[in-house]
Amino acid sequence: MSTFRPEDIEALAAQFAAASSQLNIVKSVEQFNSPEDESADAKDPALVASDLAAQTAFLRKLKFAYLEQNAKDKYVKTIVSDIDDAPIVTADDNKALFASNEKMKHQLKSAKESLYQTQKNIRELAPTVEQEYDKAQNLTMRASALSQKIIDARLDLIRLRQTHPHPRLTIPLADQKLVDQVAEMQTLNDELEEAQRQMHKVKERIRAGTSEAERLRMERAETEHAVRKIKDRAAADAQNERLLVSLYDWYVYTSSLALHRSIHGLVAAESISDNELRLQYRIDSSPPFDLTIGLIFEPTTRKLASVAVSTHPEDALEGLGFPENAMDEIIGVNVQRNDPHNVVSAIVARVRGGQQ
Repeated sequence: MSTFRPEDIEALAAQFAAASSQLNIVKSVEQFNSPEDESADAKDPALVASDLAAQTAFLRKLKFAYLEQNAKDKYVKTIVSDIDDAPIVTADDNKALFASNEKMKHQLKSAKESLYQTQKNIRELAPTVEQEYDKAQNLTMRASALSQKIIDARLDLIRLRQTHPHPRLTIPLADQKLVDQVAEMQTLNDELEEAQRQMHKVKERIRAGTSEAERLRMERAETEHAVRKIKDRAAADAQNERLLVSLYDWYVYTSSLALHRSIHGLVAAESISDNELRLQYRIDSSPPFDLTIGLIFEPTTRKLASVAVSTHPEDALEGLGFPENAMDEIIGVNVQRNDPHNVVSAIVARVRGGQQ
């Protein structure tokens, strides 16, 4: 057995302390054995990888320092010990050590390959795991939302049951109600069709009455024309009679004009051109407005060509509930008949009848 002197032991302890102070072994061990930080930063993969790399480097340095100190210790023991007590290293020992090193290298290589394969699998499976995690998180959120909706629906159903106690509307009652509504709609459609037929009959009677009135006006015109002829013949007999007839005609014209003004509210009559006459009537409604009727005649035949109706203000007829084409039927019928008197009377009567 080899013996160590106290001086050798103190020198070895001093060397180990110096090496430990340079490598910060004690401090690193305390840091390595300290409890893990449970904060949010400690769970960051980047920080974990950085800490792992630092600890791996520290362990490698520690292993190298241990091997170095162990070799130095063996070397010192071999040098300071007696020759007889010195350990003898033979070729067999070297072969065994070489075989052990080769075995450890093979195991290390296998471990590195396994680690590389594990890291490769982790890199390949990480996106899939992340996708599955996101999918599972979305499904969890959706399940939570659906659960909340189910709870809300149940609460709404409870409120509806409390609000609407028995007897409630069942499917047979709903079907019966639907059948009743269909029958009621059919009855209303029949009534609508009957009303439309009555409306068509009324329109036909109105057209017939209009035609009869037109025929009577034509007969009146013919009678008046015959009367004028008789008056003309009587005026040719004597100058005094002609003067009397003229005065009578003027009286009839002025009376008719004054009567027309008082009845229909004629405000102004203006001849715009040789073939256009514009009449302005005052319609006493709420609010009152002016109705202007423009009669346009053909220059050659002097027949009624068209009639223009306007108001001031412009939306007065819409305020009374008349559509835009309310006067088209009256204007079309009287333009075909070439009756300006009837079209003026009909339009004024229609407007006043609508505002009353």
